[in-house]
Amino acid sequence: MYPEDRVLVAYVPTPADFSLIEREGWYRIPMAAAPKGLFAEYFAFYFGQAFGAQKWAVHAFARRLGHELMTRRDLFPGEPDHPRADALYYKVQLGPLQQLERPIISLHWHRVTFIHTTWDRFQSAVELNDLFVDGDAYVDRSFAVLKESDIEPDSSEMA
Repeated sequence: MYPEDRVLVAYVPTPADFSLIEREGWYRIPMAAAPKGLFAEYFAFYFGQAFGAQKWAVHAFARRLGHELMTRRDLFPGEPDHPRADALYYKVQLGPLQQLERPIISLHWHRVTFIHTTWDRFQSAVELNDLFVDGDAYVDRSFAVLKESDIEPDSSEMA
């Protein structure tokens, strides 16, 4: 895990959806709603209202191992007549699920589908807004991406 690793926080609406993540080791994203940051090194999971006392917080994360494009029918063969059976989904394969020692909570309800952040922000976050914090202590993701591309960034131009 490196400070500049990308983390995609993804919404999980129900305990049944999270159970699928735990049991099967993958997360689904409708292609039509997929974020640009699908290539994040880690996925973290923000629980919706149906989670009761655990709602509106990030409790777990996993390394992204890869992904493939599939129809919903292929993901859920037992639901061939689902209204979105022919819709395309990304099936994101995940490594072992890891529970956070301290959940990242939302102090105020937020409608979250996806949040892009970096590992250093994710690791130090106490509440959801901390995932967006800028500052000298955190990796400048734009700077890191340029360096990964073998482009020597001029930090004076990164403002």
